[in-house]
Amino acid sequence: MHQADPASYRFCPICAASLERKVVKEGELPRPTCEDCGFVAYSNPRLAAGTIAMVDGGIVLLKRANEPQKGKWVFPGGFVERGEEVSAAAIRETREEVKLRVGLTGILDAYSFPGQDVVIVVYAAHVLSGEPEVGDETEAVACFKPEDIPWDDLGFDTTRAALRDYLRRFYPLARVPRGV
Repeated sequence: MHQADPASYRFCPICAASLERKVVKEGELPRPTCEDCGFVAYSNPRLAAGTIAMVDGGIVLLKRANEPQKGKWVFPGGFVERGEEVSAAAIRETREEVKLRVGLTGILDAYSFPGQDVVIVVYAAHVLSGEPEVGDETEAVACFKPEDIPWDDLGFDTTRAALRDYLRRFYPLARVPRGV
């Protein structure tokens, strides 16, 4: 499902009046604003959560079955639902996508990149139960030893950055290709 970006709104969702782009606060970009009721359409990032866990010495990655990045390898993760704890979303998404029940070891980091509208909080995790299996929105699942990670077939900048950070923190002797 595609979600409309509030920056593209033409009409006020409160009173249906036309929106005008104007600077609300000095130093900020112009935003769609309603002169009639005062509504301001803020375009905030979406929040996602994911986990990096190991099974039998390999990092659990899944091949995406859907766009964006269909056919590319990523760690389990997805969007946080309104009112859901970020940590609970990471655990839920891991269960849905690779059928593993995980516990969270701690936050690896939060990742965002200029021009991208998603911020992802990535947790280091440990497997409590289950075996890696294909789940929702998943084409394949594999466990890659650090030296076998398919760096050229990873989806998303955040996937590369988080895997790089995970390896540097937990496997400092692992070779990470230059430019990753």
